[in-house]
Amino acid sequence: MKEIHELHLPEELKYTQDHEWTRGTETVRIGITDFAQDQLGDIVFVELPEVGTQFEAQDVFATVESVKAVSEVYTPVSGEVVAVNEALEENPELVNKDPYGEGWIVDIKISDSSQLESLMDSTAYMDMLKGEE
Repeated sequence: MKEIHELHLPEELKYTQDHEWTRGTETVRIGITDFAQDQLGDIVFVELPEVGTQFEAQDVFATVESVKAVSEVYTPVSGEVVAVNEALEENPELVNKDPYGEGWIVDIKISDSSQLESLMDSTAYMDMLKGEE
């Protein structure tokens, strides 16, 4: 497992206490953080939602299964799923290899963009992780 200082946390993203990240404003791309994928270990399956599904903030929208555990993934914002990363069906390990790029999970069209204001920037997220050590 990585040391905290080895984690990759892009500054342009927003983060949640549950270790999800978001990119965007009106439609956001969501995935799990480098910390989350590192803690899970080798990911072997990702259960994706259906396009068109509506979620409220903090709803479980996906599950990620690793050789160690099954983890729920929560949506940080309310809205409608407009795209899912179908590549994960054949290659779930993309979440391990590139959690902020090819390992994204869903795109959600936000119903309330003010929800983004409650998310952490990379510095606050790193501070939270350091508190968990």
